[in-house]
Amino acid sequence: MPTLSVQRWFYLASALYLAAMGIALYCESFVPLLIPAALTVLWAAFFKLEFLFFTITFFTPLSLNFEEMEVAQIGAYLPTEPLLAGILVLFLFKVISGSSIHPSVLRHPVSFVIYAYLGWMALTCITSELPVVSLKYLATRMWFIASFYFIAAHLFRRVDNIRLYFLLYLFPLFAVIIYTVVRHSLYGFDKDSSHWVMEPLFKDHTSYGAVLAMYFPVLGGLLLSRKGSTLLRTFLFTGFAILSIGLILSYTRAAWISVVGAAGVLVVMLLGIRLRTVMVGLLVAGSVAYFGWEDIAVSLERNKQESSDKLEEHVSSISNISSDASNLERLNRWNCAIELFRERPVMGWGPGTYQFVYAPFQRSGDRTIISTNQGDAGNAHSEYLGPLSEQGLPGMLLMVALVVSVTVLAFRVFYRETDRERRIIIASAFLGLVTYFIHGVLNNYLDTDKASIPFWGFIAVLVAMDLNGRDQAAGRSASGRSGI
Repeated sequence: MPTLSVQRWFYLASALYLAAMGIALYCESFVPLLIPAALTVLWAAFFKLEFLFFTITFFTPLSLNFEEMEVAQIGAYLPTEPLLAGILVLFLFKVISGSSIHPSVLRHPVSFVIYAYLGWMALTCITSELPVVSLKYLATRMWFIASFYFIAAHLFRRVDNIRLYFLLYLFPLFAVIIYTVVRHSLYGFDKDSSHWVMEPLFKDHTSYGAVLAMYFPVLGGLLLSRKGSTLLRTFLFTGFAILSIGLILSYTRAAWISVVGAAGVLVVMLLGIRLRTVMVGLLVAGSVAYFGWEDIAVSLERNKQESSDKLEEHVSSISNISSDASNLERLNRWNCAIELFRERPVMGWGPGTYQFVYAPFQRSGDRTIISTNQGDAGNAHSEYLGPLSEQGLPGMLLMVALVVSVTVLAFRVFYRETDRERRIIIASAFLGLVTYFIHGVLNNYLDTDKASIPFWGFIAVLVAMDLNGRDQAAGRSASGRSGI
């Protein structure tokens, strides 16, 4: 009898849905067609959150911004951001109800830096020049962090989940690279077309190059690992060639610099050089650069090499601050960020507002042929100067504190770990972050899912490996912990 009752309800629900779909199609409304998908997502959020987490990871390289495509006025990446927004609501509900992730994640030192980072961002939303823009920016940052830091750190207590996370982003990323390279080949692999051939999957070549650079160390680590079948390793070797070609043909100079910088950090880690020694070296180099800046600037201004289709000339143009429009426009944006900071040094102009308020602060001598007053051509081009202008000096210092705390954590965990496979995972995630820390001097993409999901996810990897190491030192195992 119960079985018959269930069947009747099933047939009734199916009939109602078909009727609703028929009426919707007749009225040219396609919303009811999304009901099964919405119900599936809702079920996964409550009962299979791990599955939903990895599904979002897989679809991130393939996500589309409908507003940029001029399909609809939806300023979000689909399908990832609506799913992330739903997970944020569920996460907050779990925190309030007391059934959240493991307390060790919430109490980790990096987590406290993130609390301060988000707290100050929320405070500057109150004094923002454009409160609605700032609140949307804050919400976006919160759903990235909730899913791919807090929830991810919990899931990554199982090391196999880390490898799955890496692979599920890489597989579709290979497809994106192949699509981009094939499309680029139709234009003879020239530099001008390299700026847009990755559309609509990436908005431009710089964000595309930044993500490729982040996954270059990760893919290298997966190849060095002794885990995985012969078929998987063959696929990864092929993928490494694809990723290398994509990175080169992206014509993204900042991405190339960041990979070289990460290679230098790897050498430091393998040699066992302590972080304090590295920091002293950086301070000395910074001091020399600061006091000798006039001589350095004169030397840079002698470089007249423009960006070019020829790779060697394109590399040479990196230091051209006399005639290269891209480099000069970046200096223009940085100067505007500094002027905005001087106007509001403590609270800033509000998170996410830079592109809407910077235009009047452009000096005529700084403007270039690609300058604009429309607020439609990007932001401060720096993950450090952007917060300085939008959230004041505390905002920039908190971003720097996040970078420093993650770096200290990575060195400590890497030197403490004795297992080869785990050291590879730690180094891979950290070096991927290093590429973005360096890239962040020249560009900023943490408002996009493509960069935010690996950025916060890699930090979660380091936190999870730290907690696992503490458990092992205390004679416990995290492998038996339940999922969310």
